[in-house]
Amino acid sequence: MKKKWIAVLLAATMVFGATACSSGNEEKKDSKKEADSGEIEPCTINFKYWADNTEYSQLMQEIFEKFNKENEKGIEVVGEEVPWDGGAYSENLFNACMGGGSPDVATWKLTSTPLFVNNDLLTDLTPYIDKWEDKDDIPENIYNIMKEAGGSEEEMYVMPWNVQVLYVYYRPSIFEKAGVEVPKTYDEFLEAIKKCTMDTDGDGETDVYGFGMRGAKGGQEPWGSFIYGEGGDFENLISKESVKGMQDFIDLYENGYVPPTAVSDGFQETVANFQSGLTAMFIHHTGSSANMEEVLGDDVAAFPFPAGEGQWTSMGDTETVIFESCENKAAAFEWVSYLATGEGQKMWCEGTGQVPVSQTVQQGEYFQNNKFMKASIEGMDYAGIIPIKDTTTEWISTVWPSTVGQALTGEISAKECMEILQEELYK
Repeated sequence: MKKKWIAVLLAATMVFGATACSSGNEEKKDSKKEADSGEIEPCTINFKYWADNTEYSQLMQEIFEKFNKENEKGIEVVGEEVPWDGGAYSENLFNACMGGGSPDVATWKLTSTPLFVNNDLLTDLTPYIDKWEDKDDIPENIYNIMKEAGGSEEEMYVMPWNVQVLYVYYRPSIFEKAGVEVPKTYDEFLEAIKKCTMDTDGDGETDVYGFGMRGAKGGQEPWGSFIYGEGGDFENLISKESVKGMQDFIDLYENGYVPPTAVSDGFQETVANFQSGLTAMFIHHTGSSANMEEVLGDDVAAFPFPAGEGQWTSMGDTETVIFESCENKAAAFEWVSYLATGEGQKMWCEGTGQVPVSQTVQQGEYFQNNKFMKASIEGMDYAGIIPIKDTTTEWISTVWPSTVGQALTGEISAKECMEILQEELYK
């Protein structure tokens, strides 16, 4: 399905690309002028969004109502809820935009950014953000990620809204039994994995493994933290530092510090192993925290992935964008900024359990009293994303799990593994 989606998007780009580019430049000039003037006339802003469940849908309606009632500039936001539909949301939105039927504003995933930017469909938000009084309320690293997604060091086409930052879940009872403290460095983290791997009943068999490794699809996100822990990075996966991080990953498997099923373990398996006590640690985000506390009570806690020679953790996202076809961009920015740092940010993140991008909202009692939120917030300054390339979807879905699986089982070396991963991501 993903290959089919990519083909559809690329075909649409070829057909409509020239028209979109010619109209987009004129709109960008108007956008800059409007940002400079700061003038906002009473207007209606059409907002397209998806909601994961009926509770989120109701919450969004409440945010609409509050914004429309309390903003003093005569702006009315009218929402259109559409399904995410396994990612078809982005395909449908692209087709609508190319056909002249784009909304003013929409909720967003960073992976869609290059295609829309290359067709001049998105507004450059930089002039609005430069003049925005709440600009410094959002961490610089978050802005950098938004720019990276659009392929620019200066222009920013995506407005931050809420994120999910991966951290390490751990079982305090297992740490206590192993005599382990919460690790503060990458080396201490590796050592904690070793010490938490135990034969608790003396029968010569491992009963608890130190870490729940995810070798199936989706495992590239926690894996990335190991690569950066040794000073490697995604830009150069074949550097000696990146290869060393890969070797750390292999060593955990070969030396029996992770379950023998790790090569094929996905999210469900790593969760089940952690909750059953088979593993002492695994990596995920706040999306699983409620279930963890329901099952484990007080015997679950979290810490941000610690620093080694480098430091990185994966960040998931839901953002917003303003389209070039929007006739009232300054008014639209009032709405997206309300979601980013205003009351809309607080309402949405408290209601959904997503991590706020506003540092002011982060300091609220709801977030500071939640140990999982705190671990997420601590990791925000070094969080990042897998590079968004034409190859990324295939690399994540097929290349990474198959190649890393070969490395874990000894069919290829760490160096050979990283050479394949580098070539396939950047070909």
